[in-house]
Parts: sequence; structure tokens; C-alpha cells
Amino acid sequence: MVDADTTAHTTTVPRTRLLHVGLGGWGVDWERNAIPPVGEVERVGVIDAHEPTLRGAQRALGLPEHACFTSLREAVAAVAADGVLVTAPVALHVPVALEALEAGLHVLVEKPFAGTLAEARTAVERAEQLGLVLQVSQNYRFYPAPRAVRDLVADGAIGDLSVVHVDFRRWANDAPVETNRHYSFPHPLLYDMAIHHFDLLRMVTGREAVRVYAKVTDPPWSRFTEEASAVLTIEMTGGLVASYRGSWVSRGPQTAWDGEWALEGERGRITFTGRSGRGTADDVVTLSRDGGEARAVDLPAMDLWGRSAGLRQFHRAVQGGPATDVTGRSNLGSLAVAEAAARSVESGRVEDVERVEAL
Repeated sequence: MVDADTTAHTTTVPRTRLLHVGLGGWGVDWERNAIPPVGEVERVGVIDAHEPTLRGAQRALGLPEHACFTSLREAVAAVAADGVLVTAPVALHVPVALEALEAGLHVLVEKPFAGTLAEARTAVERAEQLGLVLQVSQNYRFYPAPRAVRDLVADGAIGDLSVVHVDFRRWANDAPVETNRHYSFPHPLLYDMAIHHFDLLRMVTGREAVRVYAKVTDPPWSRFTEEASAVLTIEMTGGLVASYRGSWVSRGPQTAWDGEWALEGERGRITFTGRSGRGTADDVVTLSRDGGEARAVDLPAMDLWGRSAGLRQFHRAVQGGPATDVTGRSNLGSLAVAEAAARSVESGRVEDVERVEAL
């Protein structure tokens, strides 16, 4: 079975010509691993305002001089393109997206969408005014385990949900402080990592977050400037409560990047994990009903997954197909959870999650 977003692509649809802004470590990883599997997309130019970074990526990737630029304006003037991929630092996500939109180009932007909900809204509203695609790369959605769980919950496989538990444990505390930029990221757990889990929580439950309480649990030997570990209680619509424990400094058994999930309901329990770094090989979902033994659930086959599957969705939307799973507007709900959690860390109180308007 091929997942709905990876069905065979008609050869009559033109390729999407892509400009790529931001060639740091993650941008280069996109070039090597995420873009090449998507045959429907042609990357026609790369941009980085930092000349040494641009030239380093040019050498590492073997890029021709005519495809390398230090500004989006220069690239747009020189190369015919349909869309822009933004993998620059988060502070540049919305400024670059707005520049691309004003140039008439569709935009696929890395997560987190923006540093604030208000900033993200400016890009969402402008894209809608111009009738252009604005998609956020919440790539954890594009793996078989969460997609199967979403369908099980929607089909009532365990009845009404009663509680959700999520645990994420990784150890990322060994590198010297002076050489590891991750330590100084703003909200490295809530915005850089847990944003994935907040987005999956909304996806698999089909509900929105209403209130959040967050408590940082960092040990004194953490090398991170801001929170590396925290415990959250998230209230969803309908009274559903989710507990979240996340850590970049955990010596416990390391989880896959999805974390370890348990969803309990009136008639049973679903567990899942996935995105281990080996494609879809380690995605696992179990289902137990009415007190019975847990059994493995068959998962949908996917010819593309993660960022590549999202990029294919972007291509199809750009070429006039259906809207993507993660439009800029739909992603505001995930960013709102991270923003409320950050406020709760500062205030020490339960914080309301800002309500996000649907179209």
C-alpha cells in the first residue's frame, strides 16, 4: 500500500524549480538526503548570505558557480524558479519567506516556522493574499507510525481518548560549549525539538491544545543556555490531557526521534514510536483492546517519507494540486503550543494557548 501523499505522479505535470536559501549543516543535509529522492523537483539555485558558508557548501556538494548566490534577489533575477526552500536560521524564516512571496514564489520553510506566532501570521496572511503556497516542513508527520495512529484514533479503535503520554529522551551534552551552536539555540527543547511532538499530538488526536503548564527540569551540568529538559501538562479540546517529558540531557534509554507514545481510551491502548534514523524500518504501532494482548499494527508503505514526502506534497500544491498537510496556517496551532509553553516556563503558571483561526 502506498500512502495517499506518495501515489504515482503523472508525467504530464512539470517539475518544480526550487531555490534553496540557507546552506548550514542542515541545509547541506537537505541537499544530500531530502531533495534528491524527489524527482519532481529541480533545485536550480542555492543562496547563503555568508560567503564562506556558501563556498563551503559549493565545494562539498560540487555545485556550479552559476547556481550559487549570496542573495535571494540576485538569484530571482538570474534563475527562473517556482518556489523557495528556506533552511536558514529561524530568525530569518519569515523575512526570507516574505521576500520570496513578494517575488511571486511559493515557500517551503523549515520548522520552527517562526520565533513568535505574531511573526508567523504575517507570512501566512501575505501568502493567502497573494494566493501562494506556504508550507512548513513538519517532517515527522510523514512517517507510517503516526499516520496509522491518526487513522486508528479517527476510526474509534480505542473509543474516546482518556489520556496521552509522550516521552522523549536523548543525550546531546558532550560537545564543547564553544563548538556547539545547539547549546545556544533559543528554547532548544520546546522550539527546536518538542515542536515536532506538539505537531504530532495535534495530528494523531485531531484536537487542539487549550492550556499548558511547563516546568524546566535541567540538571546543573547541562551545557544548554535555555531549557534542555522539561515536563509539560497539555490540556486539549474536549478535556483530553497529555503529559510530555522531554530531555536533551537524559541518561535513560534513548528514544527514537518520535519519542515513545501511549494513547489510552475507553476500549484500549495504542503505543507507537518511530523515526529512528533508518527510514521507516523502526516505526512500530501496537494496539490492545478490551484488556487483550497488544498486537502489532500493519503500517502503510511509503515510497518517500519525512522531508522528501513533504517536498513532494509542496511540489503538487505548487502545480495546482491539493493543499499540503502542513500549510502555514495549519501549523500556527503547533507554534502556539510552543509559545504558550515558553510563557509558562517564564511565568511559572498555567498559560492559555492562543486560539488560531482556521480559514
